Amino acid sequence: MATTLNRKKSKHPMAGTRMRGADMIIQVMADEGVDTVFGYSGGAILPTYDGVFQWNARNPKQRINLIVPANEQGAGFMAAGYSRATGKVGVSIVTSGPGATNSVTPIRDAMADSIPMILICGQVPRKAVGSDAFQEAPVFNIMSACAKHVFLVQNEQELEATIRSAFFIARSGRPGPVVIDVPKDVQNWEGEYKGEGMLPMRGYQERLRKMTEARMPKEAAEEFFAMLKAAKRPLMYVGGGAVLGNAADEVRKFMHKFQVPAVTTLMGIGAVDTQDDLCLHMLGMHGTAYANYAIEDCDLVIAVGARFDDRVCAVPDQWAKHAKVAQIDIDSAEINKVKRADWHHVGDAAVALRDLMAFGKNVKTDTAKWLKHIKALKKAHPMGYNQDSEIIQPQEVCEMVNHFTKGEAIITTGVGQHQMFAAQYFDFKESRTWLTSGSMGTMGYGLPAAIGAQVGCPGKIVIDIDGDGSIRMNLGEMETCTTYNLPVKILLLNNLGDGMVVQWQTLYYEGRFTGTDKSLHMKDFVKAAEADGFKFAKRVEKRADLKKVVKEFVEFDGPAFLEVMTDKLSFVYPMVGPGMSYAEMATGPYIPGRTEEDREERLETSDSF
Repeated sequence: MATTLNRKKSKHPMAGTRMRGADMIIQVMADEGVDTVFGYSGGAILPTYDGVFQWNARNPKQRINLIVPANEQGAGFMAAGYSRATGKVGVSIVTSGPGATNSVTPIRDAMADSIPMILICGQVPRKAVGSDAFQEAPVFNIMSACAKHVFLVQNEQELEATIRSAFFIARSGRPGPVVIDVPKDVQNWEGEYKGEGMLPMRGYQERLRKMTEARMPKEAAEEFFAMLKAAKRPLMYVGGGAVLGNAADEVRKFMHKFQVPAVTTLMGIGAVDTQDDLCLHMLGMHGTAYANYAIEDCDLVIAVGARFDDRVCAVPDQWAKHAKVAQIDIDSAEINKVKRADWHHVGDAAVALRDLMAFGKNVKTDTAKWLKHIKALKKAHPMGYNQDSEIIQPQEVCEMVNHFTKGEAIITTGVGQHQMFAAQYFDFKESRTWLTSGSMGTMGYGLPAAIGAQVGCPGKIVIDIDGDGSIRMNLGEMETCTTYNLPVKILLLNNLGDGMVVQWQTLYYEGRFTGTDKSLHMKDFVKAAEADGFKFAKRVEKRADLKKVVKEFVEFDGPAFLEVMTDKLSFVYPMVGPGMSYAEMATGPYIPGRTEEDREERLETSDSF
């Protein structure tokens, strides 16, 4: 993991140069490898925006891209999408007051999903702080509950070190967002650039060093392999930490070396190639039936960067109740937080897996019968939906787009049914190609995240799978695609309602559809896309037209918008209802389910075990 601490102590070429505080901010960002910032200007941040302009004028070969969104929330999600797709720290720069408060949701979203990003907010001059000055907001107080760390720069001499420290904190250990509140007079202050140094963070650095340098003790490895060799039905449970910790290669190697199948969380999608025979795809509330049944059947869970959240483990004592649990996580707070671990290791997931594979290089496992059982689960409980309906099914649309992208596109989503359909029906060959709001479940995430991902990965196909409710939240960012000629593809699955809420209202509120019916709304999304400059803007209402138009959509050279009118009664299954165990999972009318008796009979009569 590259950090500021690892840099060689050569003198910075700008050391000793006098410059404005705003120019110091930009210089440190350039030193940290920032090539793009997302943000919206305003009075309290003008000096820093002027610093971007002047930097680009002086450094035409090391320009810092500036992407201006329609709204500061969009800027935050763009920075998060950029970060998740590239592995770099995303940066958003906004003004004081409403600029900062509009950024609260992206910061909380990034914190909940452990995304490394920096938010730099302008603030009123120090002498005006606390006076209810124009566009003043208590950023430190508001953001402290939402971010990994918050700085209010009160001493101008510490500005440079603060910016550098923020990047270090954001990307190190368990990543997360860091907010820096910079008063306008500090931005205008002139001082000497040092080119090195961070704020004193002895406690944090010591904890981080223990965390990142932790190696697998011989005794722990021996205990782990004793559990693995004793297990007849081991299963890996891979979370977002494996993606963010760049441990996908190690996860895949471990799976194949020891022939252990894997399930992933929503955030862990992409850590395992979904086309791999050992992959059972996503588990949890809307996970595949065979993934959840595998959890029911396994006798050892190997958790890697996964936190047993309520969408996966709503009833902890019933989850994997026949299994022991081994847990690897970089954050000690996650150990035993929800599900008690029989074995655990705190440290970098990639390093831990490499250490285990090195220690167990001669270990042989016999999982052939378990893998035969897994194959049978997949065959007996495949994903399914209504393929006879004349109305377009959202699952079919996802399958068709996936057919043309072949698991190689970056897929972003809003939040709702479309999000789950995308998670269920798309393939992902590589890590960092699935971007969604997991823990916060923030509607409006998909489009700005796609913009950030496209900026960071210009050679990739980036597709936002969105819903008519979710896309409304940040619809203004459609114009951002065309302003910067970003070839983002927007696929709108329009069922004229807030589908996921409609599903819950149907199942648990006797069909009382309060506030979720969009059939009377007058929005013409195609005309909106055309008004924003999209040269490809089409609507599909007939199944017969779907394949042809989807192909044109995916292959279009430039920003493209496709609205598909879908069945409002097509619900997301499987579904593990709130407070229910996997044994109570509803598989719906098109996915074969099983009873507890079926499970017992299969385990008892099968020659698998």
